[in-house]
Amino acid sequence: MVGLSRRWPVSWSLRRRHACASAPGPELAHHECPQGSPHRAPSLWSRLRGLGRSVAGQVFVLQAAVVVALVIAAVVALVLQARRDSLQDARARTLAVAHTFASAPGTAQALTSRNPTAILQPRAEQVRKQTGVAFVVVFDRDGIRLTHPDPSLIGKRVIGPYQQQTVQGLTVTRTFATSRGPAVDSGVPVIRADGKIVGAVSVAITVQHVNAVVNRQVPVVLGAAAVALALGTGGSALVSRRLRRQTHGLGPTEVTRMYEHHDAVLHAVREGVLITAGDGRLMLANDEARRLLDLPPDVERRPIAALGLDPGMVDLLTADRPVTDQMHLAGERLLAVNVRPTAPYSGQPGSAVTLRDATELRTLAGRAERAQQRLRLLYEAGMRIGTTLDVTRTAEEVAEVATSRFADYATVELLEPVLHGAEPEDTAGLLRIACRGVRQGPPLPAAGERVDWDAATPMAMALAGGHAVLERDLTVSPSWLAQVPELARLVPDLGLRSLISVPLTRGVVLGLVTFWRSEHSGPFEEEDLPVTEELAARAAVCIDNARRYTQEHTVAVALQRSLLPRVLPQQNALEVAHRYLPAQAGVGGDWFDVIPLSGARVALVVGDVVGHGLHAAATMGRLRTAVHNFSALDLPPDELLGRLDELVTRIDADGPEGEQDVTGATCLYAIYDPVAEQVTLARAGHLGPALVHPDGTVVLPDIPGSPPLGLGGGLPIETVDLRLPEGSSLVLFTDGLIETRERDIDTGLALLRQALTEPPHTPARDPEHTCQAVFDALQPDHPRDDVALLVARTCLLDPAQVAAWDVPRDPAAVRRIRAGASRQLEVWGLEEIAFTTELIISELITNAIRYGTEPIRLRLLRDRTLICEVADGSSTSPRLCRATTTDEGGRGLFLVAQLAQRWGTRYTHRGKIIWTEQALSGAPDGAGPLLADAAPVL
Repeated sequence: MVGLSRRWPVSWSLRRRHACASAPGPELAHHECPQGSPHRAPSLWSRLRGLGRSVAGQVFVLQAAVVVALVIAAVVALVLQARRDSLQDARARTLAVAHTFASAPGTAQALTSRNPTAILQPRAEQVRKQTGVAFVVVFDRDGIRLTHPDPSLIGKRVIGPYQQQTVQGLTVTRTFATSRGPAVDSGVPVIRADGKIVGAVSVAITVQHVNAVVNRQVPVVLGAAAVALALGTGGSALVSRRLRRQTHGLGPTEVTRMYEHHDAVLHAVREGVLITAGDGRLMLANDEARRLLDLPPDVERRPIAALGLDPGMVDLLTADRPVTDQMHLAGERLLAVNVRPTAPYSGQPGSAVTLRDATELRTLAGRAERAQQRLRLLYEAGMRIGTTLDVTRTAEEVAEVATSRFADYATVELLEPVLHGAEPEDTAGLLRIACRGVRQGPPLPAAGERVDWDAATPMAMALAGGHAVLERDLTVSPSWLAQVPELARLVPDLGLRSLISVPLTRGVVLGLVTFWRSEHSGPFEEEDLPVTEELAARAAVCIDNARRYTQEHTVAVALQRSLLPRVLPQQNALEVAHRYLPAQAGVGGDWFDVIPLSGARVALVVGDVVGHGLHAAATMGRLRTAVHNFSALDLPPDELLGRLDELVTRIDADGPEGEQDVTGATCLYAIYDPVAEQVTLARAGHLGPALVHPDGTVVLPDIPGSPPLGLGGGLPIETVDLRLPEGSSLVLFTDGLIETRERDIDTGLALLRQALTEPPHTPARDPEHTCQAVFDALQPDHPRDDVALLVARTCLLDPAQVAAWDVPRDPAAVRRIRAGASRQLEVWGLEEIAFTTELIISELITNAIRYGTEPIRLRLLRDRTLICEVADGSSTSPRLCRATTTDEGGRGLFLVAQLAQRWGTRYTHRGKIIWTEQALSGAPDGAGPLLADAAPVL
């Protein structure tokens, strides 16, 4: 600062001399120099303000501010660090004094003496004076002071918590504020030799006392900081003043860089740069701008309108508005022009203009845009073609994609066997599958027509050669066009200009796709051929996949239809209607069955094999056959499903390694008895049925569930017996009916209940109408799983068609029972078969009396056939055998088998039932010779 102040007068004296020397004539009297001058040197504030207006002055101010900030930060950090060290030192000193005094010999004994104050007060004062602490206070367990610098406070209770030292035995150090500043207090318990706490010692010291040394050092630190600040400020002022004099406010680096940038803009930059003034004159033009606009050498400061430029370019260069990448054609060059006003930056009105040659870029951009369009076409083809496995829809997607970005019209023609999933043949004819364009309807050729291309056409050549064929210009009437009158008529009607015909090939030729462009779209070029071939290759893959799927689907549907029941068997116990809807994605393994059983009973079956395709259909056929075979044994539902579960497990275990197993099959099996008005149900992994009562109410009975077939692991299967009044409907279904991707099971069951509920006071619907109502309410638009529905309405057997007798275990009772049965046959009008029936009854009752156990019961049922049932309490089943000529017995059951149409054994919870069925009229085939020699037993 001293050096700076000494130079200020010199500077101002020079300025004054310059002012005096430059003052003209009369004004010199007012600027007399150097003595007696009326002017005084400017004040320090004026000098600083003048210094701050220049760049050098601003640099000086910034340097001074940085130095001051650093000095202040250093002083503050020193003070804070000193105070923190003082606090730590205070804590250490008080804690050391307190520990020393508490553990000193005699302190603990003095606390337990009769007059501890007399002993400890002198010691405490001595320690306080020697250590320089504020006080040393000793208090007992009750907090009563025993020592204190102020004797009037001895005997009074300590203020604040003291139990931490006297009770808990803790050492406590705390900082608190006093009138003299912050203080530190440390408390230490006094412990006797036996470990008992007898009091505590509290030592405090004020931080101000500790900081005295630090405070004495602060003036020295501040003085040194002031000297450093003065030196830094003086040096900064000298450097700044010298820089200001030499560079006029700019540093050498900045000036050098400014001129380098100026030269680079003028000569090295490969982009035209122009600076224009607000009055329309050209102030600066670099070499590139001169080349692009063909400017003459002396263009600076000349009006832009006089440079010989076209009016459009003149308007752009003189525009007072921003312009961004506006294209302008200057001769053979295409220029991209950008204009920005310079007023916000230079203060003078004008514009900065940049020019960029975009001639080659336009050509490259056109090519890149066309390439991008082709890539976008192929990407869109990959996304939109082949969304379904339908051949026709896939061909339509090919035409839609082609006409959306590439062609004005597109036709797809396939060999006829491809539509049916068969292998294509060279001799097969083409069938137009899809035809799409910017104009729909006439005169566009319709899809579904047969096409026969002449050998000279590009279409026939593409099919024969296996590659794309281009016809660039159809307007010149090529020779082959006259041989195709239909196409020759379409060319002028649709304004067709060119075409590309590409075969659809995947190992073999599947068909042909032809792309057409009209006059307003421009002709096809050679570079379009790879795109069309790639598009056709992708389309051929999708069409061939759809063809193969169609072939497999056709085979699977045929297999499935052959395995499902074609005609339901005739029976009187149930009125049955059914619906079956295969999945669109592929046939599945759902099935249903109605199986007549002995005793006028009927079994209802609904099953489902998870999955689709041939495997699911074949598995369904195996399980359906197994159910028929097990039903022929008259097994109850739980036992039948148990055996079916074992069968599936064995099939899975015996199958070849890697072959798909049957896991995932489910089944619901129900047996309806029209005499007992009862249905017995069991299910394995399947949904339970719905029950519609005669009054129209719908319930979903709770049927105990079991794991799916093959996963039961030998677990028992439970059954449920439900009473079904006449006119009730039992509805069995698979999960494809109620569960779809759009709705869950609960929603589907609610819709099913609503569809089955009949309005009150309306005639009951028959099963056929019930099936239709359920399908109308729940049938999915595009089923992804098979749907099987079976509706059975119950019918009771008239009690007049049932006759039963209890048979005592007495051979003499056979004649009486046979006579009663004969009378009942006369009532039913079955005298024609009475003799045969008597023989069967006699043989069965005799066997029951001889080999069975009570109770023995005979029941006759007049249904579609005459059913004879003899029940007894034994579980021993008779076996059919052929007796030799020397055997005295063993011919009875053989005789029964010859006289009846069918016979068999059915086990019950109480024993077994031997049953037979006879036609209501005539005799069974082959019974005549036997009856000729037969005589009633007993």
